Amino acid sequence: MAFELPPLPYAMDALAPYLSSETLEYHYGKHHQTYVNALNKFTDDNAAGQTLEEVILGSSGGLFNSSAQVWNHTFYWNCMKPGGGGIPEGAVADAVNSAFGSYDSFREKFAAAAATQFGSGWAWLVDAGSGLEIMATSNADTPMKHNAKALLTIDVWEHAYYIDYRNVRPDYIGSFLDSLVNWDFVAANLG
Repeated sequence: MAFELPPLPYAMDALAPYLSSETLEYHYGKHHQTYVNALNKFTDDNAAGQTLEEVILGSSGGLFNSSAQVWNHTFYWNCMKPGGGGIPEGAVADAVNSAFGSYDSFREKFAAAAATQFGSGWAWLVDAGSGLEIMATSNADTPMKHNAKALLTIDVWEHAYYIDYRNVRPDYIGSFLDSLVNWDFVAANLG
């Protein structure tokens, strides 16, 4: 059974003006699709019956890169929603405040991790078993390879923001945090 590109949880233009439909057409429609296609070339019938997570945890090299990028991107799309962003509420707010002292402290540390990730990669809010932490990973690396549960991510590969923000990664990060984060998705992951 071949892996498929999962549908976006919103319309291509739903995240505008923070992420344009052009960005999503390239990032989702071309980059994410390319990872799915590569994953299927690597796996053929070898992954029959395996979940995407099982493929990721049991692979390395090109198979890992393709499978992890499919998972990372699918997770990333769900981390955003129209009208999102801002300060979380409820259990997420409690967990963030407990781990970082305040939302502002979390925001500063998460933004710094995303802004200073050298080259391509991801910044994550994770539960590593002893509370919430911020983690940055390079290329296709993903928290599950480090025994951490992903709660939130931002893609800082240039293709995630270059059309809309050019080389100003911090502006993209600010828009993500202030206007796009899907705290309901984070809450579901936390639960």
